[in-house]
Amino acid sequence: MRLLPSFVALALALLASADSFLSPYRVHERRGHIPAGWSYDRKHDNEAAIPLRFALKQSNIDAIGDYLMEVSHPESATYGKHWTAGEVFRKFSPSTESIGAVLTWLEENGFDSSRAKLTRNRGWIEVQATVEEAERLLQTEYHVYSHETGHEHVACDSYHLPEHVQSHVDFVTPTVHFDAKISKRSTSGSPDGIARSIGQPGQGTYPKTTGEVQSLLTQLEDCDQQITPLCLRALYGLVYEPLAADKNSYGIVEYTPQAYLQPDLDMFQSTFSPDLVGVAPNMVSIDGGYAQTEYTGFEYNGESDLDLEYAMNLVTAAQPITLYQAGDMVEGASFNNFLDAIDGTYCTFEGGDDPTQDAVYPDPYGGGYEGPEDCGTAKPTNVISTSYAYNEADLTPFYTARQCSEYAKLGLMGVTVLYSSGDYGVAGNGGYCLTSNGTYSLNGTIFNPSFPGTCPYITSVGATQVNPNSTVLEPEGACEQVIYSGGGFSNYFAMPDYQKTAVDYYLTNYYPQYPPDIWNASGTSRGFPDIAANGANYVVAIDGAFELVYGTSCSSPVSGSILTMVNDARLAVGKSPIGFINPTIYSPSFAGVFNDITMGGNQGCGTAGYTAVPGWDPVTGLGTPNFPKLLAKWLLLP
Repeated sequence: MRLLPSFVALALALLASADSFLSPYRVHERRGHIPAGWSYDRKHDNEAAIPLRFALKQSNIDAIGDYLMEVSHPESATYGKHWTAGEVFRKFSPSTESIGAVLTWLEENGFDSSRAKLTRNRGWIEVQATVEEAERLLQTEYHVYSHETGHEHVACDSYHLPEHVQSHVDFVTPTVHFDAKISKRSTSGSPDGIARSIGQPGQGTYPKTTGEVQSLLTQLEDCDQQITPLCLRALYGLVYEPLAADKNSYGIVEYTPQAYLQPDLDMFQSTFSPDLVGVAPNMVSIDGGYAQTEYTGFEYNGESDLDLEYAMNLVTAAQPITLYQAGDMVEGASFNNFLDAIDGTYCTFEGGDDPTQDAVYPDPYGGGYEGPEDCGTAKPTNVISTSYAYNEADLTPFYTARQCSEYAKLGLMGVTVLYSSGDYGVAGNGGYCLTSNGTYSLNGTIFNPSFPGTCPYITSVGATQVNPNSTVLEPEGACEQVIYSGGGFSNYFAMPDYQKTAVDYYLTNYYPQYPPDIWNASGTSRGFPDIAANGANYVVAIDGAFELVYGTSCSSPVSGSILTMVNDARLAVGKSPIGFINPTIYSPSFAGVFNDITMGGNQGCGTAGYTAVPGWDPVTGLGTPNFPKLLAKWLLLP
């Protein structure tokens, strides 16, 4: 009887082998353009080593949205009954069949067990190959591309897999993916320009400034000129003292070289919250991340100072803040490096890392962080806010789907994930739009949505403003000062059921009058943002001076602070954290708990963009938070 399993395994292997000989190759992924700043340099050397990695398909992943709805929809009998990390691990692990199919195919092509290795927790198969071998295996051709800073990147235009293997593989790296970080190793005439690029998951996502504040205005009647914590508390009704801070947590994510300066935090809090002077966030270093002081100035300190000054102030001194500082000064970091640290299953089990896109630790070239990669070493907080973004078009559908699923898993575990929606209206980072041939251009006319904002399993946050000559007692408008709230419709992700009623209402009553070839007019794609908060005229202490700051970089941490206080109230009465909020906030029971924004738009790509209208819109989402109403509604839920 003990021989039976071996016999079955042999039979399956023979069947797989038979399939492989008969199975035609199909294009698995194809890249449509070379991103801005990159250019073709040369054909890659045939004898060069190339570390191929095959991301194995996850089990049950097609049902992850259903599982998430079960714990996130207010009408579900299992609302708030979040999963453990172990339950997530067991539900979505790749199957033995997938592992066997890929290994068998590799062995048939000359990669035996000494060269094809299954990673420790079964998510990746790693293959050591030469370029010539990889080209033959994937039916492709590898090239070297050069960035304007001097950095080089290896990629191909497309690659192929046998039909019988395709269903077992999400994607292969290095191949078509093209969001390589620009590291300090790049050569450039401007060291500052190089350092600014390290660790930024997408360029052009910085907050913006109009310069130093000459005279500080701290009265409520001045909130149309300068936003302070007092203005935000008045706008959103945030009057609350934490009751369960020891059970609660709020995390802010930063990517080196972005770093806060403690003297800046103290300068801000001495004016707006003296009991926070001397208080620092609880830093969790990810892959060598630290609060660097080698480079200073707005582009190095602006983001982190902004996020921490307002988050710490709004949740009060009673609630500690966790700072996830990702990446060192050499390798930098990506969203996946952060995800690795807060969920070990992503990097060691489900294959989240792509070495062509995500920093490799220990640093293979020397000079950077030499410790082991942080994997499952940091506990996720109840709310996590991130103010960085890619253009969706920077990445392939397979890659974005894989990462989006990871956000869904965090939601299953009760984590609220917020991302800023972007600062260029319907355009992408830096104001770039798409052209008809898929390339980027400042003169492009095709709308360019952001990612992860388009992922249906995160909450995307747009920006509003106190309109000129208005007060905090009057309705806000969409932000049209210095920045424009990112928003629109995904080109990759389908519309989730939870927002269908809201988006259908918008499309039925306020259909955008643009030709269908410049935006996704299908009526079936994910719309973003989901919510909004003020993003204009923030007073922020940066490098020893107060500056006026603008961006959805302001809006996301403020929204996170408000949701953290909702969590506090629920935890204080023995309830679960709110977790993934989208199914709840779009539900009929939460109608009217956001302040509807009906003025302004988000211009870009040579157009006026979309317009803020009654109900949900692709400028400000459902609107800005009304804390007392949100608190009352969430306290009624189990």
